[in-house]
This record gives sequence, C-alpha cells and structure tokens, in this order.
Amino acid sequence: MQRLTLTQPDDWHLHLRDGDALAAVLPDTARRFARAIVMPNLKPPVTTVAMAAAYRERILAARPAGSGFQPLMTLYLTDNMPPAEIDAARASGFVHAVKLYPAGATTNSDAGVTDLSKCAATLARMEQLGVPLLVHGEVTDPAVDVFDREAVFIASVLAPLAREYPRLRLVLEHVTTAEGIAFVRAGGANIGGTLTAHHLLLNRNAIFAGGIRPHHYCLPVLKREAHRRALVDAAISGSPKFFLGTDSAPHAQAAKETGCGCAGCYTAHAGIELYAEAFEAAGALDRLEGFASFFGADFYGLPRNSGTITLRREATAVPGALDYAGGDRLVPLRAGESVAWRLE
Repeated sequence: MQRLTLTQPDDWHLHLRDGDALAAVLPDTARRFARAIVMPNLKPPVTTVAMAAAYRERILAARPAGSGFQPLMTLYLTDNMPPAEIDAARASGFVHAVKLYPAGATTNSDAGVTDLSKCAATLARMEQLGVPLLVHGEVTDPAVDVFDREAVFIASVLAPLAREYPRLRLVLEHVTTAEGIAFVRAGGANIGGTLTAHHLLLNRNAIFAGGIRPHHYCLPVLKREAHRRALVDAAISGSPKFFLGTDSAPHAQAAKETGCGCAGCYTAHAGIELYAEAFEAAGALDRLEGFASFFGADFYGLPRNSGTITLRREATAVPGALDYAGGDRLVPLRAGESVAWRLE
C-alpha cells in the first residue's frame, strides 16, 4: 500500500505547554489532528474551569491561519478539588475530563493527588455525571522499581478505585505493560486506554542503544519487548477500548540533554505517521482508522470527524532539531533519521 486515506484522527493525550512553546508546537498537531485532549499540567496547573477557559482561548489564538483544530480541555485533580468544580466542568461544554497525576509522578505533577481518599466526594460526582478520569498510572514510592511502577499502581490503586466507583469512566493513559492491557480489557465499556506511538515502536533497549539516549526517556518509561508486543496486540485488535494518544511532550534540548533530564518524547511532528509505521509492521494498516479516528471519539461521546487525511508511503527526513520557545531547540523523536510515511 502506497497511499492511505483515513478519517481525520484525534489525539486523546497531548501536551501543548503555553506561551512561546505552545506557538512552536501546536502547528504540528493541528496539521494532523482535528481535536486533542490537552493536558493540564502547566505551572500553575489548570485546576478550575475558569483557568481551562483561559488556556483554551490561548490555544485557539495560537492556531495556524485557517486551522479548525479544537482543543478539548481537562482539569488537574488535586486533593482539595470540590465537587462543584465537576458540576461546572460538565456544564461548560469544553472541559471533557479530569486528570489524575499521583504527586511527583511526572513533569509538573507536584500538585498532584497524595491520597485518593481525599478526592472521594469529587470522584463520586464524576461517576454521577459521567466525567472521565484520565489516569497517569504509576506509583511514586521510591522503593518500587521504575519498571514496575505501572503494574504496582494497577494492583494497589487503580483496581480498587474501579471497584469502589464501578460506573466511573476511566482512561488508563499511555499504557506500557501487559498488566495495563489486561486491566483495560477486563473492565467494562467505561474503561479505556490510550497507547503512544513510541511505546508501540520502542522497548527499553532504545534508552541505552550505544549510550544514554535522553530523547527516548519518558514516563512511564519504555518497558521490555514482551510488554511492547502486548501493546501492539491491543492496538491492532480492533477493540474500541484502545485508542490513539500521542503523549507528545516537548522539552527544550538543554532540558533533555543534562545531568537530570526531563521525561517526555516529542512526537507531534509525525503524530500519525509513526502510528502508521507501527500498524504496518504488524500487518494491520486496515485497522489504523478505527484506532486513530473512531474509538476515542466514541468513548468520549463525541461525533466522529467528517474530514480526511492522506498518508503517502515515502521515507521522510526528520530534522535534527526544531525551533522552540525563546530561541531554544526541540529534538523530535527520530531526529536526524526518517519516518516511513509522509502526510500529503
């Protein structure tokens, strides 16, 4: 197959940052995706509907001329978020979910939840109103091996949460383990999972290939090959419980290439092309459209997009770095190499 036309996809997990960084990265997403669930882990985090409204306006103002891209906003769950904020979110029409970051789990997550029992009333309201909870599924206990954080979180936090709130709509984001896939599969229609292109394409060897590769460092961290294969099997299965979420996370080159580098892979520059590679390698290009364009919209109760995009099978060079905020540079995944597909 040399050309592939898809219903325009959506990105159900995206970091856009703010200010000059937002202006630098948004065009990559807007060229490919009609909509995106936008993460709220700014500084300060987006914890209220009013803050989400203001952030949404900044995103809309940063769109390239003629772009119809629509940001789908989220709130950052804290220990003291009141249930009334969930009422306001549901009424807003533009806040589509609430994000759970365990405190300290990833970039800008210091304000995250320290104890889910503190959020009981808010979670109950979310269950009642059908507002999805998007979960960064890792424990932060330093005694737990970094490669085991997701599996331990599922067993000790997420599975009990799903039992306590059986109608709560849950998305386990950027699933990285066979245990995560099993959790999503075993749940009802109210439980889904997003999969990133880098977790579908890479295993943990990529972090150490010939030396430390900081631009392959992300959280949750890449896992063993057996887990990568489990992710691919889920992505190509045709199950509507799994859908596209790039988790594209831009950081300045200097913030990645340092003694304590930031976690995150920037993939928005090839946000659908990399998925096409993964599906083609698995012999399942015919199943990419459901995963990328249908299942996420269905889970969120939104209409499927009416437009299309076309990919051409053509090796396309990836620049060694891209322009970023304040004169900094941003190193994308596959920098200095190529991707196998090109967006027409």
